[in-house]
Amino acid sequence: MKKQMQKKTKRRRTSFSFSAPEAGKVSLVGEFNNWDSSKHPMKCDDNGLWTKTVMLEPGIYEYKFLADENWMTDTKNQHSRRNGYGSYNSVITVLSRQK
Repeated sequence: MKKQMQKKTKRRRTSFSFSAPEAGKVSLVGEFNNWDSSKHPMKCDDNGLWTKTVMLEPGIYEYKFLADENWMTDTKNQHSRRNGYGSYNSVITVLSRQK
């Protein structure tokens, strides 16, 4: 019997950053973590830049930053989509690797 080879989708390292020197806590929240603010807490550097790198499968994802309980869009990303709460979510497209 031959084993069938399954084509594995390659996840891509995807980095996010958010400048908020005054914030005490920032989380990356989006479709990729079921909008769970506890899944991706961000780390802050000495200049107030919060960063997080996550592994995502290719696709289109909506996300926001939660800074001290305030929902914020990604000001460095011009791609957004209206959400059901009267505001916008940022949108990121993760591409698959080219062969």
